[in-house]
Amino acid sequence: MKAKTITKALTLALATSVSGMALAEPECTNAPKSSWKDQDMFRQSLEEQGYKIKRFEVTDTNCYEIYGWQKDGKRVEIYYNPVNGKPVKEEIDD
Repeated sequence: MKAKTITKALTLALATSVSGMALAEPECTNAPKSSWKDQDMFRQSLEEQGYKIKRFEVTDTNCYEIYGWQKDGKRVEIYYNPVNGKPVKEEIDD
């Protein structure tokens, strides 16, 4: 019985650590914040492209991250490099 409990605990720990790695935020830049695009101007440029932004934040891994919708209504979560404004990781719902 003890071996089954230990096996279950190890399996759960492994599954949790693997799923945590899959959800990890990307590292976007190591550049100093003085070289980053202005947050308000960047957000405005995204809105001008048709994004409806629910939340805009700066991640611990130096990305601009948005949650919202594309102009076609698809929900998105996108990480951007704040220096050049290019997407680093995109998650788009179908």
